[in-house]
Amino acid sequence: MTNVYLLDAKQISVQSPLVDDWMDNPLSYQEPYICAIDPNYKQYFEPNMARRLGKILKRALLTSRQVMEATNITNPDAIITGTGLGCLENSELFLEALLRDGETLLKPTHFMQSTHNTIGSLIAIDAHCHGYNSTYVHKGISFESALLDAFMQLKNGQIQTALVGAHDEMTPKYFDLLQRIGYLGNTENSFSGETAISMMLSTKQKINALCRISGVEMLYHPINLKESLMRLLDEVQCSLDEIDAVMIGTNGLPTNDRVYAEICPALFPGKKLLRYKHLFGESYTAPGLGAYAAATCLHQQRIPAHLLAPLNPPSGRKSSPPEGDLGGFKHILFYNQFENKNHTFILLSSCGK
Repeated sequence: MTNVYLLDAKQISVQSPLVDDWMDNPLSYQEPYICAIDPNYKQYFEPNMARRLGKILKRALLTSRQVMEATNITNPDAIITGTGLGCLENSELFLEALLRDGETLLKPTHFMQSTHNTIGSLIAIDAHCHGYNSTYVHKGISFESALLDAFMQLKNGQIQTALVGAHDEMTPKYFDLLQRIGYLGNTENSFSGETAISMMLSTKQKINALCRISGVEMLYHPINLKESLMRLLDEVQCSLDEIDAVMIGTNGLPTNDRVYAEICPALFPGKKLLRYKHLFGESYTAPGLGAYAAATCLHQQRIPAHLLAPLNPPSGRKSSPPEGDLGGFKHILFYNQFENKNHTFILLSSCGK
């Protein structure tokens, strides 16, 4: 049986960039609109490149370079990207110029860098990769769609390495729109974040690989979530009892969190529930950061107390999460739902199990 390993991952988000400091020293926010913390790009890019590229492109390119360097895989067989909004900032700049100046003084750079697949194309050009290159734009399941594509090709032996990315940015104008329709920023517990995460997947395990990806299941309007979960676990020869924790996507918004509150007690009875959006914020590709957080916990064999989700009984009363780390565990299940239509299971396992 072919195993799929998550060798390494690098992130730029609202937490400290390119490091895992959020495990021990997480940054906390109360504002509804938070931008990612960018590293000093002068250390990584030539000045002409840094000026030419938009924020999301610099983030995607840098995290990809960093993960390729860390894994010593400079030419992956596939580059697969998930993004909900693509190069939103450049799209806005191009459209604003079009409205203001008509079609006479448009800057070609903003147009060329405004398409969603610009991200994957830029990475491929930079790394001289001529293999499979695909971009998935499926709102809240964009990352999972990209991951599933890579996972299936790796399992089938079509490729041996895949660079999977999840990238999204947020602009003040778009945030204002989301806030007005009640999607973000209207409660004290939810805030908008930005995502840039690059992961290297391979069928060959390397020293210090983060974890093994045992299974990926995506469902649309599932009839029976429990049966789907059991089927996935049976396929990978893992029982529900062997799952040590479940990472979920609660974000402080009642419409979103109510789904988890209704589903999780029946689907994962007695399991430790973890969260990540209180650290990284909400974006269409935030699940990429959630999977990365779960993989990091598996790799380090510990779960910081600030990742443990508060227990929310149906009455709405909250109790404090237990303190301390959980050690010696084998499996973390990542569960995400988007608008209670799309549901995703990603089973992550420690490499030695």
